[in-house]
Amino acid sequence: MSDSAHPSIRFMLSDIDGTLLRPDHSLSQANIDAIGKLREAGILFSVASSRPPRAMRQQIAALGINVPTVAFNGANIINPDGSLLKAHRIASTAARSSLELFAGENVAVWVFADDQWLLIDPQGDYVEHERNTLGYDFVQVDHFDDYIDRIDKIVAASKDFELLKQLEARLNPLIADTALAARSQSYYLDVTALDANKGSALETLAKGLGVALAHTAAIGDAGNDVAMFLRAGLSIAMGQAETGVKTHASYVTESNEHDGLATAIERYILPR
Repeated sequence: MSDSAHPSIRFMLSDIDGTLLRPDHSLSQANIDAIGKLREAGILFSVASSRPPRAMRQQIAALGINVPTVAFNGANIINPDGSLLKAHRIASTAARSSLELFAGENVAVWVFADDQWLLIDPQGDYVEHERNTLGYDFVQVDHFDDYIDRIDKIVAASKDFELLKQLEARLNPLIADTALAARSQSYYLDVTALDANKGSALETLAKGLGVALAHTAAIGDAGNDVAMFLRAGLSIAMGQAETGVKTHASYVTESNEHDGLATAIERYILPR
């Protein structure tokens, strides 16, 4: 595709992990500078992540984001002051179906509810990785029954990436009416309410900001970003994204290791 700038973008929504941040979870100066140029050009910028709200605060503060942000893939939309603008929680029937399926498989299972990260087995796959990403610790529980009616997100984590793909395909028909399973990383399968997706969140944010969807841009690297690619006027996949993600994007930029977000802003978003 050509490198011609897209002059009509008024709002850009970016994924965090694998997109805004480098593989070591750092925020590069190149990305900070590029987002600053957006602001100078009068283009609004926000973030949409599978992370819980409190694990996004550092990035929001560092970038001076002053519009609503999106947590838990769209399950929570957060006002700039940290209050909850909108919440879509998983229906208890879908939550039970998901937890029952995962219980029979070799995956670590986490539940996010009441602003807490809950788990049964602290030795499970990727627990240490998630602790580093979130910047806070898990709460160990014996079971998830007490939270079943107010879950924001369920995660199955595994080093067996193929297993997670299979579980995604098996789980979705079971929860299709009320919830959605999508991988946010090759090693994480996220379950959220049906309305809790980054596409619906992009629509909600754009409407609140008075921006038509045709004038929005979305950038991301994972399966859970495709929902916003399908709604945005312009969509950009990161260089390291899976082929299945790239096929849904208008453009493909560099990887997050090479500041693909900054490259995309310069190349496709900023008016020439």
